[in-house]
Order: sequence, then structure tokens, then C-alpha cells
Amino acid sequence: MPKLGRQSEAKQILVVGASRGIGAAVAEHFTQKGDRVFSVSRSQPVAGEWIQADLSTPEGIKLVADTIGESVLDAFLFMGGVWENGAFTEQYDFFKSGDRETRFVIAVNTIAPIELTRQLTVNLMKSNNPRAIFIGALTALDNSASIEVANTASKCGLRGAVQALKIALGDRKIGVALINPGNVATEEVLADIQEGRFERQVPIPLADIISAIEWILTLSNAVDIGEINMQQKS
Repeated sequence: MPKLGRQSEAKQILVVGASRGIGAAVAEHFTQKGDRVFSVSRSQPVAGEWIQADLSTPEGIKLVADTIGESVLDAFLFMGGVWENGAFTEQYDFFKSGDRETRFVIAVNTIAPIELTRQLTVNLMKSNNPRAIFIGALTALDNSASIEVANTASKCGLRGAVQALKIALGDRKIGVALINPGNVATEEVLADIQEGRFERQVPIPLADIISAIEWILTLSNAVDIGEINMQQKS
């Protein structure tokens, strides 16, 4: 696969999880704005230049880093995430979720963000105002766990990793932020609500997630953001 290079003054943004959900909406938004988007996913993304990779494996993580090569990255947006079979529905059963599933969820949701950040730090440092933004979950907050054990553990791990990354990257001037939303109005969540797998509710609009990301990316390099918790109104 050819190495990627900077094509214009538009931002160069890498979006993980660009084939569905929040990641797809984010990739489409920045592509339509005219930024150059590198879309990482296992299946075909809705927008951006596709880097086909399975981030549950070291090989997939290395493929992303090798493809980006020495290019500048202005933003690294880890929007991807996986969860157990039947998660967030009455079908989920901790005792039927095996070791393989647990390791897959934690590999994608916790290990991949850490390892990709390590690999892409040199690319982010080439930007005048680099940002790394991660999508977490409200279940990662203290005493807010859900019954989905692997997913909750992975999001708690991600939250801790982001806090530590702020320290590890402190002298490299890379802004690091975590967004913890409640249920977001992706196609999957809307279908779950419509078909009765979720209780009736008003999920967080995708536009609000994108607005939060946009706001962080427009801040000066004198400002850093820790966490943003986005809760649904009751």
C-alpha cells in the first residue's frame, strides 16, 4: 500500500471506526468539510481514504502506522468500539461471554488506542496544534458500570489510559481528550429503541458529538481538554 502524503492546507485527520456509528458520521463530516480523512475500519467506510485493518491484532495496528508513514497528522480520532454479543439488551449473559470475546473487546477498545497513539505520536508532533480524541462511555465513570463486563472494563481502561497519555505526551504538546457520551443516535441505537431492545429515550444527536470534536479541534494550542461527559436529558 502506498504511503500517504500531505496534499493541501486542509487538516489531515485519522478516524478509527469509520465504517459505522459515530466514526462513520465523523469521517463523513470532515471529508465534506474538505479535510483529508484517513478512515480505519475492517469494512468499507462511508467516506475518506480507506485503511483496511483489524485493530484487534498487532498486525492491524502496524498496518495503519506503516500506511501513514511519515505524514503529518493534525488529529487522531479514535471513534471505534466493540462490545459483547447481546450487549445492552436482555440477551446479554456474562456467563455465556467467553474468554475470546473478552480479549477481543479489550484489544480493540483499550489496547489499540494505546498502541496506535504510541505509533502515531511522531506524525502528530509534526502538526502545529495536534489533538488525539477518544470516545469513551459514561459507564467508565466511578460507580457507573453496566452489566457488560468486558465492555465496561475496556472503557474504564481507556479512561485510565487517556489520563496517563496526558502525562506521557505532556512534553510533546499533543492535546489529549476523552468524550464520554450516553447513548448516541447512531443507526444501531435508533433501531434498538424502535424495536424495543432499548427503553424509550431520546439519544444524544450525532451532531452534538461532532460539535464537541469540532470545538476541541478549534481551540488554540495553549488549551488542553480533559474529559467531556455528555449525558442524555431525562
